[in-house]
Amino acid sequence: MEEDTYESVLCVKPEVHVYRIPPRATNRGYRASEWQLDQPSWSGRLRITAKGQVAYIKLEDKTSGELFAQAPVDQFPGSAVESVTDSSRYFVVRIEDGTGRRAFIGIGFVDRGDAFDFNVALQDHFKWVKQQCEFAKQAQNPDEGPKLDLGFKEGQTIKINIANIKKKEGAAGTPRARPASTGGLSLLPPPPGGKASTLIPPSGEQLSTGGSLQPAVVPGSGNAAVSWPQSKPATAATADVWGDFTKSTGPPSSQTQPGTGWVQF
Repeated sequence: MEEDTYESVLCVKPEVHVYRIPPRATNRGYRASEWQLDQPSWSGRLRITAKGQVAYIKLEDKTSGELFAQAPVDQFPGSAVESVTDSSRYFVVRIEDGTGRRAFIGIGFVDRGDAFDFNVALQDHFKWVKQQCEFAKQAQNPDEGPKLDLGFKEGQTIKINIANIKKKEGAAGTPRARPASTGGLSLLPPPPGGKASTLIPPSGEQLSTGGSLQPAVVPGSGNAAVSWPQSKPATAATADVWGDFTKSTGPPSSQTQPGTGWVQF
C-alpha cells in the first residue's frame, strides 16, 4: 500500500523511565508498586510513530536519538501495551528486536499528563484504523450498507409554517380592492379650460360685462367651483343705482346694494 511508504509521528515525550518487571505470577494484572520505581534501568525519550495501520513505540536517547528499544503495536488495547492496576502513569510494553525475540518491560512517566497523551495517541490511531477498514468494506459492497429512507411512512404528515410570507398587492389571481363609494356620489369632471383658479372678486367689482359673473373658488372647499347667481338684465333703474363703478370714490362696501345677485361672505 502507498501509505506504508512513509512514517508519521503521533506523539513525542521528552522523558520516560524504563523498569525491569518481575514475571506475572497470576492473571490479576501488573502492579507498579512491585517494581523498583526509585531505580529505573534506563531513561530517555519516547516517540510514537505510525506506518500504515501499525504503531511503533520507540525509546530513544535524548541527545543522540539512538534507538534503545522498539515495540510494534497492531492492536490497542492488547497484549503489546497494558496498563497497570495501581497507577495511571505506568504501562507494560512488549518490545521486539526484529529477530523474533520479545521481552516485557515497564515504562513510567513523571507527569500524569504525559501518560494521558501517550494513551490518547494510541487510541486515536486505532480509531482511525477502524474507520478505514469500515470505509474499505463499504466501498467493496456498497449495497450492504444501511440505506437512508427519506420517504413518508403511512399516515405521516408534516406541517409548514409560512406565517412570515405576505402576498404582494396586485399579484396574479388576487383581485385588487376598490375604494368604497360614499353614498353613491361621483366627482364631477373639471370645467373645460378651468386650469387656472378663479379668484373671488372683491365686493363692488364686476369680473365680466354683459350681466354675467364667472364661477369663483371658495377657500377651504378643495378648489371646487361655486357658481355665482345669475344677474337680471340691467334696467334703467338699476343702471342708475350702479352707475359707473370705475368712477366710484366711496368704499367698496357702500357700492353693494341688496338684490343685485351678489353673494356676501
